Amino acid sequence: MTSGKPLLEADGLVAGYLPGVNILNGCSLDLLPGEIVGVIGPNGAGKSTLLKAVFGMVEVRSGAICLDGEDITGLRPHELVARGIGFVPQTENVFPRLSIQENLEMGVFQNPALFAQRFEVVAELFPLLADRRHQRADGLSGGQRQMVAIGRALMMDPRIVLLDEPSAGLSPANQDQVFEQITRIATHEVSLIMVEQNARRCLEICDRGYVLDQGANAHTGTGQELLDDPRVITLYLGTLMKS
Repeated sequence: MTSGKPLLEADGLVAGYLPGVNILNGCSLDLLPGEIVGVIGPNGAGKSTLLKAVFGMVEVRSGAICLDGEDITGLRPHELVARGIGFVPQTENVFPRLSIQENLEMGVFQNPALFAQRFEVVAELFPLLADRRHQRADGLSGGQRQMVAIGRALMMDPRIVLLDEPSAGLSPANQDQVFEQITRIATHEVSLIMVEQNARRCLEICDRGYVLDQGANAHTGTGQELLDDPRVITLYLGTLMKS
């Protein structure tokens, strides 16, 4: 695990979608350079809302988000992409009628001149995307679509990638493949925050983890500490962690 000054800090976030209704209630998180940080918790805990708040998709009513010490609270997604933050949503994360190459081109719409250079990097991580670059995305499997979505987020050479439920809806084999890809991405000087339903696998690969409950921090620690914490197992993970 890395150490040093946080690359990203979210402090005391209160946020929600509807006036007067908060999903996040003082949630905090930080990300060090080179880390994989996992966010787990029960359904409705605010995990995906936390990512969307960081990425400027949900109004932050109080609290602050800082990137390298600079306050980025309230910036729009395209502004955050320009500052080196990528986001991979859980659903509708590819353009199905476009080819793989065209999907990746959409990832550099702010700077198309980057395409050739970044395509080489993404193709090294995901050779299948290069091999099938002219195939339409609607003909891909769920796992292959996830590759496209993650690859598109990497096209702008981000420092941080936010992943919302990357294994959702995938077969166990494809889930394993996605988690392997995430660990490989982290070796390319990319830091990651991952919201994930597969708590065991998430904690196995992350450097640190956060357990959210009702929009607030319930537990935090290294991935292994949370895997071994009987409170986390009993209250939040149950038989999933005992199997």
